[in-house]
Amino acid sequence: MIKNEVIDSMMNRKSIRKYTEQIPTEEEILTVARAGQQAPFAMQLGSAIIQRNREKNAFNAPIQFIILCDLHRMEKVMKARGWKREASNIHSLLFGIQDAAYMAQNMVTAAESLGMGSCYIGAAPYMSERLRKDCNLPDHVFPLVILAMGFPAEEPPVRPRYPMEFHLFEETYPDLTDEITGYAMQIMDQGYLAQNYYKNAGFIIPLSDKTKEEKYTFDNYSWTEHISRKMAQWSTDPEELLVPLKHCDLSPVE
Repeated sequence: MIKNEVIDSMMNRKSIRKYTEQIPTEEEILTVARAGQQAPFAMQLGSAIIQRNREKNAFNAPIQFIILCDLHRMEKVMKARGWKREASNIHSLLFGIQDAAYMAQNMVTAAESLGMGSCYIGAAPYMSERLRKDCNLPDHVFPLVILAMGFPAEEPPVRPRYPMEFHLFEETYPDLTDEITGYAMQIMDQGYLAQNYYKNAGFIIPLSDKTKEEKYTFDNYSWTEHISRKMAQWSTDPEELLVPLKHCDLSPVE
């Protein structure tokens, strides 16, 4: 595989949850924010709020960004031009998610180049009611993700990824046989077990069905079982997200 400074930085990226006391300079912060702006976009529907209170920030990070899908700002521009948004909420939201996600990833990459680390907090949409109140978010603005950031006080290993044949498909989607799937699962699980990831975290998602026998311990509980339990047991009610979206007047149901 080709190697250079940019590729190496991307390949070595890991989530950082412990930060030093060093606070990023204003120049560093603005550089990260400006790099986010320069990401590809459909309509520049992403914006960000910076928060500097370590006691309240995720993982006591010196700074964190709330990355927003921001239709309110675009509507202000449209109003100045004598237009009103008629594009559906689901159309607008999908493009807003793309714009905000591209922006966030550019910010992560820029921070890495400056010696900083970061961690995505994907639960931001489930915190939208509190974030709307705390950050005075207007209608048509939806928090997509929180991005904790600062200088690393830890050096965790790079986490495993699926093998390329389970990731990159040639021309058409393949038949994912049990053999191919099992191999990909083995790569992920052995990688996480070798790092003692869940053992060090001390965390196994409990079975919601108490009649089922728990067959896993920290010696064999790994990534594929962990993510399967999330997808099988959590967030089964779409109203968990539809209600916050409705409160932002951005419900995709139209």
